[in-house]
Amino acid sequence: MANQISDETMEYVGILAKLELSGEERTAAKKDMESMLDYIDTLNELDTEGVEPMSHVFPVHNVFREDVVTNGDDSVNMLANAPAQKDGAYKVPKTVE
Repeated sequence: MANQISDETMEYVGILAKLELSGEERTAAKKDMESMLDYIDTLNELDTEGVEPMSHVFPVHNVFREDVVTNGDDSVNMLANAPAQKDGAYKVPKTVE
């Protein structure tokens, strides 16, 4: 294990994460963090020459579409189904006194 995390660093991480760890939990977390750092060191050994940096595994394109009205104003047909209408709108019973 090449990476060693100090007790002060673990205390600081605990404060930042707002964690209250027991001694046993702190030891386990310290071991886990050291293992993660060792794995990152292993990844740093990989040859990435010629590999372009990316933010996503899959290509991401602009997913927005043009905002075009396709159905238009169909209020006449919609109001045809209304049981009651007034001034071009649905008329409903009063719900608030």
